[in-house]
Amino acid sequence: MNRKTLVLPAVAGLLTPVLAACGGSSSAGKSGDAIVVGTTDRFTASSDAPAPVDPAYAYDVGTWNILRQTVQTLMVQPRGDGEPQPEAAESCGFTDTGNERYACKLRKDLKFANGDPVTASDVKYSIDRARAIKADSGVFALLSTIDTVETQGDNEVIFHLKTADATFPFKLSTPVAGIVDPKDYEKNKLRDGFDIDGSGPYTLKAEVKNNELVKATFTKNPNYKGLLTPKNDKVVLESFTDAAAMGSALDKGDIDVMTRTMDPDQIRKLQNDTSGSVNLVEMPGLEIRYLAFNTDAPTVKSKAVRQAMAQVINRGELVSKVYGTEAEPLFSLVPATITGHSNSFFNKYGNPSVDKARSLLSRAGVTTPVKLTLHYTTDHYGPATAKEFEVLKQQLNASGLFDVTIQGTPWDKFRPAEKKGEYDVYGMGWFPDFPDADNYLAPFLDKDNTLGSPYANPEIINTLIPQSRREADRLTASKSLADMQDIVADDVPILPLWQGKQYVATRDDITGSEYAMNSSSTLQLWELGRGVGN
Repeated sequence: MNRKTLVLPAVAGLLTPVLAACGGSSSAGKSGDAIVVGTTDRFTASSDAPAPVDPAYAYDVGTWNILRQTVQTLMVQPRGDGEPQPEAAESCGFTDTGNERYACKLRKDLKFANGDPVTASDVKYSIDRARAIKADSGVFALLSTIDTVETQGDNEVIFHLKTADATFPFKLSTPVAGIVDPKDYEKNKLRDGFDIDGSGPYTLKAEVKNNELVKATFTKNPNYKGLLTPKNDKVVLESFTDAAAMGSALDKGDIDVMTRTMDPDQIRKLQNDTSGSVNLVEMPGLEIRYLAFNTDAPTVKSKAVRQAMAQVINRGELVSKVYGTEAEPLFSLVPATITGHSNSFFNKYGNPSVDKARSLLSRAGVTTPVKLTLHYTTDHYGPATAKEFEVLKQQLNASGLFDVTIQGTPWDKFRPAEKKGEYDVYGMGWFPDFPDADNYLAPFLDKDNTLGSPYANPEIINTLIPQSRREADRLTASKSLADMQDIVADDVPILPLWQGKQYVATRDDITGSEYAMNSSSTLQLWELGRGVGN
């Protein structure tokens, strides 16, 4: 059949998927009626991270996508994004004019998958537990504005905040606020391994090999009560070693859906295919990539070195050579599609200039070439990461101001080393916890930042972050948000590189693919169903 491009209606003004449909005979995965979904996310338990899927520890898009299917939260981001809506809660809202008291009433007869009742005390236990454990992943910082959690009877939970926080409803939709059964999760200790028990739409059966989750089978939870309506009874999430293996499985019909992360060449091939039985859904994404700095490390302690890198790196060339139309240059930590975005890095540095970079280093008395190693993860952000760092290396070395080498490391070793401060400069990606500018700034710049970075700016921490959170109207918060972005562009503790689109490929008998992933790269497996192929 002829290839067709279908622009679907916008949902909440943000999610506008584009569907490239390639018709063919219907087919199915080889797991009975289960819908089989592929991912290149890796899930490893190690001595450094023995509890990768505990809600009090997990803080990456892959493990959160496991938890979002199984552990219920008071609030949830709805189909197509937009403001969070009550999920385990029947209703939630601020009860004061200062956005410092937030009350939720639970749905009636909530139960964990094992049949135990879910009560307000379980909610309090779960959130207090995450705050008390303070896992080194830094995820607990999402709950940092909570002062105390109060319960009234079995069905009402009241959060008393230390300071106004208009983003708090979003934070209650993230897995760190997931409700767990005290019988299964100790108060002061993380739960090792891959067992998960919750009250979400699915239960989990984990297939583990060599301390790695290779297949997660999600089965519809008969006790589930909430906002979501699962359109299937069972989904299998299978982890692949690389995008090529995942693509081969889709071609053979071993899986029904291919999610993150695809190779740019795979995406282009699917976009241009005029036959076959696979549909490619393209949608806006809020993923960003950046270089982060250990600002205490001797090689990059001088702000001039970091500024010179910002002055030399050519984002346009980087994106063009590596990602093509699948990404766009980014000149701020906040993506261009988020309210409060400012092109702070472009405003300060303009177009790439070796002469300006040389002047920055000369004025600071920095001897050139500056010798650096750029570290990246080989298996977490997709196969194009290695090429991306080759281009960065070439750009920096071509200036004559830097002597750069690059080093790739698997994620299960990369992330612990980064948290311990072993890398001076390293590449990371960020998939937002929720679509608000605060979530691109506070996690990196506030106390207990997720990178473990020594960088701390008192104006940002003590004034600008609290100021921005007082504004329920995010347009009104734009001034303080822009000021933070300007400070980051001047100090360069983090150097933003690009923001990307996202893609889902499905066999043609799968329905709901346009909602299978939201703009924050959250898998919404409950949206998938099986229909009739073309």
